[in-house]
Amino acid sequence: MTGDLLTPQVPSGTTLVDGEVPMVVRCQGLVRIFKAEGVEVVALQGLDLEVASGELVAIVGASGSGKSTLLNILSGLDIPSAGMARVAGHDLLAMSAKDRLAYRRQTVGFLFQQAASNLLPYLTAIENIQLPMSFASVPAKERVSAAKELLDVLGIPEIADRRLGEMSGGQQQRVALGVALANRPTLLLADEPTGELDSRSSDEVFSAIRAVNDAFGTTVIVVTHDPLVSEQVTRTVGIRDGRTSSEVHRRTALDAEGREMLVTEEYAVLDRAGRLQLPAAFTSALDLKDRVRLGLEPDHIGVWPGASTGAEAPASTPAAGATEDSR
Repeated sequence: MTGDLLTPQVPSGTTLVDGEVPMVVRCQGLVRIFKAEGVEVVALQGLDLEVASGELVAIVGASGSGKSTLLNILSGLDIPSAGMARVAGHDLLAMSAKDRLAYRRQTVGFLFQQAASNLLPYLTAIENIQLPMSFASVPAKERVSAAKELLDVLGIPEIADRRLGEMSGGQQQRVALGVALANRPTLLLADEPTGELDSRSSDEVFSAIRAVNDAFGTTVIVVTHDPLVSEQVTRTVGIRDGRTSSEVHRRTALDAEGREMLVTEEYAVLDRAGRLQLPAAFTSALDLKDRVRLGLEPDHIGVWPGASTGAEAPASTPAAGATEDSR
């Protein structure tokens, strides 16, 4: 993994303010409630998320954690029940049906797990990629040159005239990626893009995603269960019970001998109400249940099993607001 991979790419023409990269995705207190057979299901419970321009982010979480619901909202296919969701300046709660259609065609691209969801089998690779451009009224000559450029960036120029049945699974998914990127969206959403591929094809597809991120500065959010994918991005966001729960940041640094090394740091996400979710591995290892004891130290907060477990916390300053009787 190189330093270039770990440096977010900013699209040309982007104006930076005080050296900061602008946010393409900004979600605050995002809530989505479904009704199924008369029962309310809360899929998102106040989720917060920010993704900077040109960033390549992986989102992970167990089934039912809210990952797919989040992608559907960001893609414009679903509308939140409450909260705030903005993508590239678009308010996803306030758009009209006409605005939402234009948003899906021009601002966001979607790559499904199954390549066939993006492709028409009777068209060639280059024809499939040109199809979204025709809906956007791009002139024919421009469509051909733009599609050829995409095939080059994706590393598959030789299959331009092949149809779906003449491609491998990895090639199909890279053509599907080309379709998602045909109108040069600001944001690419990929839902388990390597989930049905072998390891070699998976590497090829994710390398193509990174190439697009680098060449066009496209902001990318990838939902994945594949650790080989989630470990190749600068930031992995964990979702649990409808909220962002943790983040893993990766960066390159030099060791004492001047050699490049990868530094990985894990964070718990603190929301605006001061809530955080402790990693499941941590709570399981210490058998933390129901209640925990807190202690405010000069430079950190201590967390210990509650008194009901029989464990005693080390003597420390009580948490803010605690009284002598409540300790």
